[in-house]
Amino acid sequence: MNFNKIIILFLLQKNRVNKQGNCPIRCRITHNQDRKEFSIGLFINPKHWHSKLQKAKPPNDENDFINNELSLIKNKINQAFLFLQVQENEFTVDDVYAQYIGKPITRRVGIISHYSDFLEKYKKLIGIEIKQVTWNKFNYILNDLNDFLQWKYKQKDFYLKDLDMEFIIEFEYYLKVNKQQKQITINKALQRFKKVVKTSVEAKIISTFPFNEHKPKSVKNQIVYLTVEELAKLEQHQFFQIRLQQVADMFIFCCYTGLAYNEMAHIQLKHIVKGFDGNDWIKMVREKTQREISIPILPKSAKIIEKYQDVDSPYIFAKISNQKFNSYLKEIATIVGINKNLTHHIARKTFATTVLLYNDVPMEIVSELLGHSKITITQEHYGKVVQKKVSEHILKLADKLDKK
Repeated sequence: MNFNKIIILFLLQKNRVNKQGNCPIRCRITHNQDRKEFSIGLFINPKHWHSKLQKAKPPNDENDFINNELSLIKNKINQAFLFLQVQENEFTVDDVYAQYIGKPITRRVGIISHYSDFLEKYKKLIGIEIKQVTWNKFNYILNDLNDFLQWKYKQKDFYLKDLDMEFIIEFEYYLKVNKQQKQITINKALQRFKKVVKTSVEAKIISTFPFNEHKPKSVKNQIVYLTVEELAKLEQHQFFQIRLQQVADMFIFCCYTGLAYNEMAHIQLKHIVKGFDGNDWIKMVREKTQREISIPILPKSAKIIEKYQDVDSPYIFAKISNQKFNSYLKEIATIVGINKNLTHHIARKTFATTVLLYNDVPMEIVSELLGHSKITITQEHYGKVVQKKVSEHILKLADKLDKK
């Protein structure tokens, strides 16, 4: 129970005297040193008001009516205060006023408290709707929020109802400066935080969505991929170390299939099926989007499958961690002479650009083969590649026309 007292005071607004010489009576509620002042719709001649006794004088019909109304208002406010006292939640003077006028009270729930409840429920969806890695990413944001509240406000929680654009901007600044995060990482963090806050609106904990005016800062990422020449250089090189040759082949395989690391690591012979056209296709569910993908097996990827398929193992490729895979790729890039920070993801980019777009495969098909949930994602990432391809065609056309 909240044992803090409440003070109810009636006062005159003497700067607003009407033609009859009367001025408004206002009510001031004080709770925890916070005040709420409001008009009560009553007027009185200042000469008839006894400030110390908090009543109208002398006794007459008009003053008796005012005194009765003041008594009713005071009793109603005290009842509102008593009602809130027996509740388990903390409340403010604004909540007392809201209860007095019959207005719904915004629940005073903290960001950390609500976020923790969200994570607890979200965890039960692992293996049903989400992956463990997805839950982990949301949990990282909670850790960052805890650190931010200690840094900025020196407190363990912050009321959701007080969450505003200033808080969001300061949190974004904290992630950039204190956590040294890149803008693309910050955008993802705010996107997840936004999702959690939205659930508080749906649960009617808060009435307005503080992210309505927030726009993520745009990030211009340069697509890194292997050119035709670089890909050919990698394909033609024979490595003396078996581990490097295996990683190079796996990388090349992904350059011609667009598979992500986890998909490459888990691909089995059962995922290779005859398509409607009589050719071999890879059919599997993409882990990130849970969408089924169908990818035609090109001749070069077919040769690699033939080279590595093992009757004693259901998997086509030997197990290797993503960290080691990328570490070996750096060795490979140095040996072959590719001046790029080679990672597995570059293989997927190479598939989309060098293998598909530069060979005039339409954007819609590229989006489908990459397993993107929306074509806009593909356009956002690879739009400039298409522009470059158009530019090359125009230059060739200009050169051709110039020779006529």
